[in-house]
Amino acid sequence: MIVELSVENLAIIEKAQITLGPGLTVLTGETGAGKSLLVDALDLVLGERADSDLVRTGAPRANVSVVMDLSTRTDLLRLATDAGLPVEDSALFIQREVFSEGRSQARIGGKMTPLATLKAVGQQLVDLHGQHAHQVLLDPERHLTYLDLWIGKPAIKLLVRIATVHSEATEARGKLAALQAGLRDREHRLDLLRFQVEEIESASPRTGELGELEGQLIRLKNGERLARAAFGALVKFKDGEGSAADMLGVGIKDIEDVARMDPELFAIVDQLRAALYSIEENVHDLRVYAEGIDSNDDLLEEIATRIDVLKRLRRKYGEDEGAILDFLAKAKEELATLQDSESSEATLVAALQKAEGELINLCADLSILRHDKADEFAQLVEKELHDLAMEKSIFQVRVGTKEPCGDGADKVEFFFSANAGEPPRPLSKIASGGEMSRVMLAIKTALAGKAGVPTLIFDEVDAGLGGRAAAVMGKKLEDLARHYQVVVITHLPQIASRATTHYRIEKSEENGRVTTKVVLLKEKDRVEEIARMLAGEEVTDSARKNAKEMLSGNRKASSAA
Repeated sequence: MIVELSVENLAIIEKAQITLGPGLTVLTGETGAGKSLLVDALDLVLGERADSDLVRTGAPRANVSVVMDLSTRTDLLRLATDAGLPVEDSALFIQREVFSEGRSQARIGGKMTPLATLKAVGQQLVDLHGQHAHQVLLDPERHLTYLDLWIGKPAIKLLVRIATVHSEATEARGKLAALQAGLRDREHRLDLLRFQVEEIESASPRTGELGELEGQLIRLKNGERLARAAFGALVKFKDGEGSAADMLGVGIKDIEDVARMDPELFAIVDQLRAALYSIEENVHDLRVYAEGIDSNDDLLEEIATRIDVLKRLRRKYGEDEGAILDFLAKAKEELATLQDSESSEATLVAALQKAEGELINLCADLSILRHDKADEFAQLVEKELHDLAMEKSIFQVRVGTKEPCGDGADKVEFFFSANAGEPPRPLSKIASGGEMSRVMLAIKTALAGKAGVPTLIFDEVDAGLGGRAAAVMGKKLEDLARHYQVVVITHLPQIASRATTHYRIEKSEENGRVTTKVVLLKEKDRVEEIARMLAGEEVTDSARKNAKEMLSGNRKASSAA
């Protein structure tokens, strides 16, 4: 769920921060105060397209950040971890910056993240149903998912098995196609593979070998110069008259002769003697190196030839010895398959037929289940819609067929009619923004507690509602908030009075500029805000009394539930 949303320099919002918890959070305020800007902010931070016009005038950039707590959703936590997203103490930190010149950048856990990745992550975390936002219900491919989620374990169990068998069939089909393509030019391919395997195996490359040989070649080419330098240094350090070792030894003896006069000199003598020992050890190593320098012309030519062989293999089979050996392994595997092509083809055909047969049977079982449950799900959603002041609405779940794949052999699409006398048509083509939000609310109420993203956000879901329908919607949102984190932008006191947390969005003028503020309301402030929503511009004592009764009544109802 969302723990915190921070917004800076977005349109008329200079700086705002909202702390969110579980349950139902409502955002209220007068029209034009900037409530929907917070939805725009969430859109941005969850990967929607950036518009530089949203950057506050005079500011270099707009900044939106959100902290998501995944501690109660091990499935999403595992998904984030498997995707390599930086998660800290089960929290996901997401940031989006939009610059005034038009570009934008996104970060997850401080790490630069492609927008496509951010959007994919965002879709797993938040369902945002705004009057101008992208609606997941517009994508018929998501309708299948909603039906399966509602069916629950029986569908999920079949889906897991179907995905596994479909993967097996796809793998067998690919191998068979590759084998059959290879058989068409089998002899040519066999000759090529044999040559490639023999060429690599006869060279027997080792990982890292080229680098070692090139270093050795440099030493051989410069052997005379290296030897001259090494033996010359030996003369200066040890072998020559007046060498560094001799002079250091004489110096040590001179200090030892007088050290008894001043005990502090013994420590210096010890350090100098250690230096002398170090010189002698290094001289020994240098002598071994100098005597081991080989200027063998035959070896030089042998190494140069070996380097040419390895470079030729790199040009043909891979960028380094490791890649060459990988190529060799794959070539040998293909060669073995082609050499035993008849038995391999029979095995693959049998594996494919088995997987395809099992896939068809599993898809048939799932299709029966979906057909059996589709009408029941549709009736439940339709009942919820009737409660939401859409008494004449019709909601249907139509199940069609498609080729068996990883999610079965069914196409599922929701059909909808909001008005009497109008035949149901595809939901994605006819529903308005307000209707779409209510349909989503009805579906989410039907799905409550079964599955889905942890956070649901509704903007203007109450459009056109009032009286009993508004009260019913408030109760449904409250019930939904027992299973999800729910955030609602509303103009209705019947909804606002049921909130666990209540923010008021205020617009004011400071230093000649309009700015929006987000204010967390305490009990007394909530009474005033709900009274304003009940009465309009002029808040009366009667409105305050009604507001208090509404808040008190909802608290008692929630406690009883």
